[in-house]
Amino acid sequence: MATGETDQAEGRAYFVEAEDIGYLKVSFFGPFFGSYIIFDLDRSNYQYAFVAGNSTDYLWLLSRTPQVSDEVMESFISQSAALGFDTEALIFVDQSALEAEQEGG
Repeated sequence: MATGETDQAEGRAYFVEAEDIGYLKVSFFGPFFGSYIIFDLDRSNYQYAFVAGNSTDYLWLLSRTPQVSDEVMESFISQSAALGFDTEALIFVDQSALEAEQEGG
């Protein structure tokens, strides 16, 4: 049940290759690490990142804002489909309550 309260998670991460390559191992649960591969990034303002796991089972669009532009969403979906993700199975979370909270409403 949505309460309108935010939650926070702390994790650990390390680079798998060089520090300028967006390929990390990330853990939120003890010694268990998962792949975190950045396949696109807003390089000018760092407002969003497209992230996948090491298979087509895990995919995220991370954003600093509750909503992204139609252009960003279309790019995310098309790049994800090109990488073999089932974009018909994507789950889009309604962020309107968070957006209203951030706007002071």
